[in-house]
Amino acid sequence: MINRRHFIALTGASALQACSTGGGVSAPTATPTMRAVPNPAFDAWVAGFKTRALSKGITASTLQTGMRGVGFLPEVIERDRNQTEFKRSFEDYLAIVASEEKIRAGRVAFARERSRLNAIEAKYGVPANVVAAIWGVESNFGTRRGNVPVVSATATLAFEGRRGVFFEKQLIAALKILQSGDTTPNRLVGSWAGAMGHTQFIPTSYQLFAVDFTGDGRRDIWSDDPSDALASTAAYLARSGWQRSQPWGREVTSGGLQPDPGGPRFEVGQNFRAIKRYNNSDNYALGVGHLADRLAGGGPLKTPFGPDKYGLKIDDRKRLQTRLTAKGFDTGGADGVLGPKSKAAIAAYQRSIGLEATGNPSPALLQRLG
Repeated sequence: MINRRHFIALTGASALQACSTGGGVSAPTATPTMRAVPNPAFDAWVAGFKTRALSKGITASTLQTGMRGVGFLPEVIERDRNQTEFKRSFEDYLAIVASEEKIRAGRVAFARERSRLNAIEAKYGVPANVVAAIWGVESNFGTRRGNVPVVSATATLAFEGRRGVFFEKQLIAALKILQSGDTTPNRLVGSWAGAMGHTQFIPTSYQLFAVDFTGDGRRDIWSDDPSDALASTAAYLARSGWQRSQPWGREVTSGGLQPDPGGPRFEVGQNFRAIKRYNNSDNYALGVGHLADRLAGGGPLKTPFGPDKYGLKIDDRKRLQTRLTAKGFDTGGADGVLGPKSKAAIAAYQRSIGLEATGNPSPALLQRLG
């Protein structure tokens, strides 16, 4: 069974990419629509694919409408080959997915959708704040759902071949979504890697878990109305072993799981593991759990994070970003996460003052910035 867990492992895609600001990690769902370019080899691949698709139950009429206008998207290949390789600390991850700014916006969205989320909780047993937290991590509460044509994106990745079998399965599943009438070709959009809707389902996960909560006959995760998407996420977690009336976990002072040396510790259980079925990452599950707690009125973590490997705490890193930007070296924001934009700004500043352009911060560099 191919689900979101396998997808994350295979693509490296994550909420970290979708929700980052000042850290300098690109936000693929916020980019302009990608443009197709002529590619005769891709066209030949599409012709061969259509024959295979017919043998897998895709009708000729679905192929005609669903593949109309399909094109090769070189930017998809570029993004696939240039994903962030290094693993971020849990502190950096939280700074992106559960910043105070995001918590404030999330509480507004949570309050607005509370009655809908309560109804979903009553049916599937997954707490309203947990479903809302996944919504927040995956698409910033519906504001970054993606605008890349899913058929073209998955066809491009299937043609490219590095993970051709996987993405051809996603393309077949996307066409089956169209064949079922759940959406139309022009609304079948998502991220560059084919993740769709408010909670970023890939096509095969959609087939397995998506539900029609509104009762209109369509499992519409693309609509501005997030009902079906949020209910589908709850259905996913329920089928992944979510235990009613049990917490996802909690912060503890000793023992437990400690994602960053010297940082907070957590006691987790079955529901933490259910969240990991959605995305097989400890940081992801902890981030969702903590954001869920904050959306429900909880406070910040009690145990502070220590200095990073450069000797800087998060407030130091924020000051570094603010001061660099003020001097004309744009870091893209000041969230305390030193991503590619921040490191490029550091390197540019270092060159400007005659230092080796390492791109690495330091207390001395912060002090020199004034």
